[in-house]
Amino acid sequence: MSISYKKLWKLLIDRDMKKKDLRETAGISTASMAKLGKNENVNTEILVKVCNALNCNISDIMEIVDDDN
Repeated sequence: MSISYKKLWKLLIDRDMKKKDLRETAGISTASMAKLGKNENVNTEILVKVCNALNCNISDIMEIVDDDN
């Protein structure tokens, strides 16, 4: 099982936002954005900042997927 942030990237497209816009609005580092882009684990605090910036729930930005895909 692994984490996928595809929902986050789709949400950004739907809202016509760039990753840079999200980073600035949420107040997160470029390193955290890089981890999100690589589907790596990030601190829960980062996920909360992203959700607050986008006014959404955590299930709207991430999901757990099977590694078998």
